[in-house]
Amino acid sequence: MEYGILRNYVDGEWVASSGETLEVDNPATGEVIARVPLSTPEEVAQAVAAAKAAFEEWRETPPLVRARYMFRLKGLMEEHFEDLARTIVKEHGKTIDEARGEMRRAIENVEVAMAVPSLMMGYNAEDIAEGIDEEAVLQPVGVFCCVAPFNFPAMVPFWFLPYAVACGNTYIVKPSEVCPVSQNRLFELMDEVDFPPGVVNLVNGSKETVDALLTHPDVAGVSFVGSTPVAKHIYSTAAAHGKRAQCQAGAKNCLVVMPDAVLDRAVPNIISSAFGTAGQRCLAGALVLAVGEVYEPLKARLVDAASRIKVGYGLDEATQMGPVVSKKALDRILGYIEKGLEEGAELILDGRGVQVEGYPNGYFVGPTIFDRVRPEMTIAREEIFGPVLGIIPVADFDEALGIIEGIPYGNAASLFTSSGKWAREFKYRVKCGNIGINIGIAAPIASFPFGGMKDSFFGDLHGQGRDAIQFFTDRKVVITRWF
Repeated sequence: MEYGILRNYVDGEWVASSGETLEVDNPATGEVIARVPLSTPEEVAQAVAAAKAAFEEWRETPPLVRARYMFRLKGLMEEHFEDLARTIVKEHGKTIDEARGEMRRAIENVEVAMAVPSLMMGYNAEDIAEGIDEEAVLQPVGVFCCVAPFNFPAMVPFWFLPYAVACGNTYIVKPSEVCPVSQNRLFELMDEVDFPPGVVNLVNGSKETVDALLTHPDVAGVSFVGSTPVAKHIYSTAAAHGKRAQCQAGAKNCLVVMPDAVLDRAVPNIISSAFGTAGQRCLAGALVLAVGEVYEPLKARLVDAASRIKVGYGLDEATQMGPVVSKKALDRILGYIEKGLEEGAELILDGRGVQVEGYPNGYFVGPTIFDRVRPEMTIAREEIFGPVLGIIPVADFDEALGIIEGIPYGNAASLFTSSGKWAREFKYRVKCGNIGINIGIAAPIASFPFGGMKDSFFGDLHGQGRDAIQFFTDRKVVITRWF
């Protein structure tokens, strides 16, 4: 095993867990690369106790000093950039370029958190009444935690941790048990940064570990990214125990293509959106809504482009799409393809049975495209989370918006057009949190919040940017009069 049995990081020390372990395998080779422990509630309590004990001294540390830890962390992440990207490929399966992009996004969040001395500034008003002034001060809250997904195992915790810690809170990360290695590697760098003991902690585990965090009285809040059913559980459990929660959930993202779209530009964007990271991201394009006369030429171009994608091991620089993350994921995706056929959709590009030379045990499925999908079909309503794209021909713009409105998710939607009128209508009317105009992957940069509506988000404040600063602070209002 390349990475051995992983350990927890608690109170500034690496500690072994007494819990059972799960195998972590390389999805391209099928080889076991690590074992991840399933930490017990008692081990969770130890991490929470360490974080709680560290809080008061850390919150009293000036924001400028806390920001300097972020500068040191960024430097180490840059220094180990390529090694971290390769680790992501080995545990997740995405291509090396995609892994590099993930690492860059993680670093960008650290960079934004460096500005915490400005971002944490409050506000005030003089003379709200005669001789009375009022101010609002932003203060840290306490111990927070993150429950991370498998699809961006290095990046997603960094939507939250840098902001929480820079604001003066202490933090616990529970990595995905499917892809825990890169987050463990990042904590090795945080150990080098030499945060005060207890400020940053890592506890490996699964559902029992998560529930122990959600119900612990000393945890103030939780950040989550993952499927909608799990998001609902985490949000409701956190709320029942008086905690803050921000839960980014599932998606079924539509890409609307108007007749005036520039197809030479639109098609590569759609292909990247649908098949990048093998469709395993919450911003992946899942349905193409082809408006009017664009349907036939668009369909032909999409099939041609997708059929030329090279599937293989992500560490090969020539690979354009890697495997899906696990055998379980592969079986689920193949099940959805069968369901699409049963419901009458036309399979115009079949990714089943893809063989990659030299990797007979990998979890590979090629780009798959269904035509003549109907909005009521399972493959049009449920999140497949794999490289499966559906095409729905629609008569006009309003029919396309009606289909988007009828989908329970509201994570992202994109429009391809040359018309400013249609672009304005789209961004004004569509109920999704991340909108793309001639953009296939509507991914906000780190200084903007990562949006989400409907069943794609539960909470009030999103990850990243100013939303994160607000989530990890409370506003204390002070009203002053001197005699």
